[in-house]
Amino acid sequence: MSDITVRTLGEDEWEQYRAVRLSALEESPDAFAATLAEEQEFDEALWRTRMQRSQRLLAEREGTAVGVASLGQQTESDRVAELFGLWVSPAARGSGVATQLVRAGADAARQQGRTHLAYWVGTDNGRAVAFASGFGFRPTDSRRPMRVRQADVEEEIAMVLPLGEDRGMPRL
Repeated sequence: MSDITVRTLGEDEWEQYRAVRLSALEESPDAFAATLAEEQEFDEALWRTRMQRSQRLLAEREGTAVGVASLGQQTESDRVAELFGLWVSPAARGSGVATQLVRAGADAARQQGRTHLAYWVGTDNGRAVAFASGFGFRPTDSRRPMRVRQADVEEEIAMVLPLGEDRGMPRL
């Protein structure tokens, strides 16, 4: 199997981000708060705004997009970056793509001077909790109503990855 590369997309690569984001919404509609129909209607200006608002990480294998994640500041603390919108194409699942995306997100957050990386997962999503825990994320007391379209899951838990010497838990 060939190597996975992860790179940050620039604003002018909004069409590439749009294509992989729409693929994610089509393949995994229950994993996102937005719908395919909603985002298909977005114009170029809105896609460019999204590219400016958060860092978009694209995982590729042999030049083909196999996953995506976003890095932004969704919390009140400027010390904490948030990883969100993580998706891996079905054919690439289990091959290390998610790990590479999270690693790239953690590296980017560290370069921005952040001390922690937050990742929200459904409290009933054992697979996601196990993945995050295995990567070094720790559960927090922070909960919020589920923002994605999963009828059986009612809340999300914030999991936090310390990025340096500060092992304390930030307020989210």
